[in-house]
Amino acid sequence: MAGDYLLAGVWALAILAAFIQAIRLSYRIEARSPDLTNRSGFPRKAMMFHTITNMNVARDEETQAMRRRMNGLLLIVLAGFAIVGAGLHMVRAGG
Repeated sequence: MAGDYLLAGVWALAILAAFIQAIRLSYRIEARSPDLTNRSGFPRKAMMFHTITNMNVARDEETQAMRRRMNGLLLIVLAGFAIVGAGLHMVRAGG
């Protein structure tokens, strides 16, 4: 039983780490994209919707490679949630 909690904790930390990396990449992509640069002087949330959908993102190859890496990290996060959801469904259905 304790091993299950340890596995769940490690899994959660891994998914959280992937999500934080995706957010950091989103900020770096925004800094490289003139149309997404924050000029207000106030902090704001990452514009992840724009970077995911490639709206107003710089078209140079390095920025696009960063965007593809960010999308891959977000797919890992999505798959992690799907696996946890499937595992919870199996546990509840079996018990």
